[in-house]
Amino acid sequence: MKRLMAWSGLFFLVFVLFHAYGNLHYFEGEIAYDHYAYFLRELLVPIVPHGGVLWILRVLLLACLLAHAGSAFHLWARNRRARGTDKYAVKKAGAEYFASRYAMRTMRWGGVILLLFIVWHILQFTTLSLTPGGQYVHGRAYMNMYYGFQLWWVYLIYAVALAALCLHVWHGVWSALQTLGATRGGTVPLVRLVAFVVAFGLFAAFMVVPTAILFGLTDAPMDAAEYAMRAAEAGIGSSH
Repeated sequence: MKRLMAWSGLFFLVFVLFHAYGNLHYFEGEIAYDHYAYFLRELLVPIVPHGGVLWILRVLLLACLLAHAGSAFHLWARNRRARGTDKYAVKKAGAEYFASRYAMRTMRWGGVILLLFIVWHILQFTTLSLTPGGQYVHGRAYMNMYYGFQLWWVYLIYAVALAALCLHVWHGVWSALQTLGATRGGTVPLVRLVAFVVAFGLFAAFMVVPTAILFGLTDAPMDAAEYAMRAAEAGIGSSH
């Protein structure tokens, strides 16, 4: 169960790293960012249908989510049954530092926050069922993000979720590498450093775009006529 949690968690980590990198294309401008989003939907066409690769990825992510959350619940329930009503403390001098212990204690609630945020994120930017800030349009990813993060409370939801992600990844990277046998002897300081850099690097990469939008440091979206002309010039398909 711990190995299943480790591998599924590492799969999620690779996904969010690429997701964070992709979001940084926002600073290249509206057409460049939407072209990147269009490119993702056109991967391996015509071998797979339009958007097929994204659907394959979604299925894999859902399978990993079920495996990760299911394993976590199983291990928690098993440990709770084994402990009964007794409370105990385990002290491992030098094995964990304060922030890592804090992250570990918040893993369960952090996971719940992340699950709720995933639902919110999908409803806002994938299905466009929730459209705070303006009228969202399928295919105009730049505009949809701009509308959403103009609102302070949407920004706050995102920040809280990313704080939970940061703590989850911080302890999760450590725990996964420990489960897979990477934390041996002299590797402990390196693993701690890797966990810290990955977690807070992700937080910074994900938050920089919403922060720039909230404080007016990015260009406003184009009107429909200008966008249609520029998108056609850039070769962005009309399916969206």
